[in-house]
Amino acid sequence: MMLTLLDNRLWFPEPSQALLEPNGLLAVGGDLSPARLLLAYKMGIFPWFEQGQPMLWWSPDPRAVLAPDQLYVSKSLAKLARQNRYRITLNTAFAEVINACRTLREDNEGTWITPGIEQAYLQLHHQGHAHSVEVWQGSDLVAGLYGVNIGRLFCGESMFHRVNNGSKLAMLALCRHFSHHQGQLIDCQLSNPHLMSLGVVSWPRTDFLQALNQLQHQSLSEHCWQPRRLTL
Repeated sequence: MMLTLLDNRLWFPEPSQALLEPNGLLAVGGDLSPARLLLAYKMGIFPWFEQGQPMLWWSPDPRAVLAPDQLYVSKSLAKLARQNRYRITLNTAFAEVINACRTLREDNEGTWITPGIEQAYLQLHHQGHAHSVEVWQGSDLVAGLYGVNIGRLFCGESMFHRVNNGSKLAMLALCRHFSHHQGQLIDCQLSNPHLMSLGVVSWPRTDFLQALNQLQHQSLSEHCWQPRRLTL
């Protein structure tokens, strides 16, 4: 298999053409326009590259996924949720969330959330396709996550926390809200021990793409992504 070089045309090769090593690398080049990003997500493809690298597009096999009603809630997380120690909101601070995801990773292990990625997903948010969950302690944003919604599938992109279990609390809020509005699946892209501890499982790419093809044509309940306070 050969790596596809994208030009200014709006297209992607089929995910089945992705490389085996590195796992899932499909194409290089193109742009981060909202139209290209939405096409990518509808095909099971996502961008992932660091500052200074060429623009890289991926569709790994297997794929990490989570059914929102299958999130593993530990006793400590359930206790934290009952305490109402933090205020949780939906789509009230998208720019702050993605910026925190970028800057905190830059300060630690490095990040794929380049300034270009940050601006591109802000555009998607303004168009109603990208969404965030925020966790607040008073007026301080202490945790959150963001991703892209495609029908009844939510493509998780990144999360951050400044307090213990803050990102898990954001994930719990997302799962309960998404499930309540008929969401069926959360795409976590690549598995890791942290995600597996939350109940994330690995599907063959063919199974994921089959589910994606069905779910992207199904609608969520009305007003699912309207900014609001979330309750657990």
